[in-house]
Amino acid sequence: MTALRDQEPIQDTPFDAASTAEQVAAGVDLTGKVAVVTGGHSGIGRETTRVLRARGAHVVVPVRDPAKAAGMLDGVGGVGGVEIDRLDLVDPESVDAFADRFLASGRPLDILVTSAGIMGVPLTRDARGHESHFATNHLGHFRLTARLSPALARGARVVSVSAAAHRLSPVVFDDIDFERREYQPMLGYGQSKTANILFALELNRRGIQAFSVHPGSIVDTNLSAWATPEALRAMKLVDDDGKPVIDPYAGKKNVQQGASTSVWCAVSPQLDGVGGVYCLDNNIAPVAGESGHDASSHGTTEVPTAGVSPHAIDPAAAVRLWELSERLTGVAFLTRH
Repeated sequence: MTALRDQEPIQDTPFDAASTAEQVAAGVDLTGKVAVVTGGHSGIGRETTRVLRARGAHVVVPVRDPAKAAGMLDGVGGVGGVEIDRLDLVDPESVDAFADRFLASGRPLDILVTSAGIMGVPLTRDARGHESHFATNHLGHFRLTARLSPALARGARVVSVSAAAHRLSPVVFDDIDFERREYQPMLGYGQSKTANILFALELNRRGIQAFSVHPGSIVDTNLSAWATPEALRAMKLVDDDGKPVIDPYAGKKNVQQGASTSVWCAVSPQLDGVGGVYCLDNNIAPVAGESGHDASSHGTTEVPTAGVSPHAIDPAAAVRLWELSERLTGVAFLTRH
């Protein structure tokens, strides 16, 4: 059984694929609210930080290199509006230390956006032996959310930044860490993005309002770090001169458009009473068929963005992943059934 009935797009909405984060947050007052945005110093994360702060929220940005992040966030939010702290998602001790510092402050947490992540990297493993995409993109954020769960305020929202690449792979429970199957970078990435969606589905079922999102393909963020210029041209993400192709209705967005769905899920009154759904283009995504696309082309794969694959919204898989994640991390949630 899958949660198909919940993936029903909103019919009457003023927003679409071309809307910006600033537009979807217009009129929302976040004064007195506290947000944590991982990866909130660069790309769509930085734009998320900027817009949440502009609407009045105090934004905490945990990063591996605070000094570097301070430079990248210069001018965002004014004095005291953005707080930078240290966090390495692949290091459990670092995650726990950040969470302890936040909890010690006594502040409620109103918005958590898990935007940080890695994509398309060669096979590497963390200190526990877990494949790096799964360790960083899923386990790190699972642990962080669990450790911060005592601070999540009533009505808090958690936004898990996934990707259309979830359609490349389900969570392969029999070999999550690629110990017996051939490693392909985009399969590792796709598996971790499916995990992001399943996590939001189960977190919402357990009483904390949560969403997963596909931001679109944004060349000005981390795409160029893993794809060659030739691959970017093959995917039609840049033109022959190497300039980004911006076509939001084909999923190719600028940073302002790319951050919009995360911000929409974090603040929009359109989603009051809704949760556990996968969203794109500032709407709830429809369900799509399994893609079957080849992920072995080293960054040249075109991933369809029309909807969410059934394997990513399977409640049984979500429960199985949750229980596995608790075992692997050794942490449990304060959740509200």
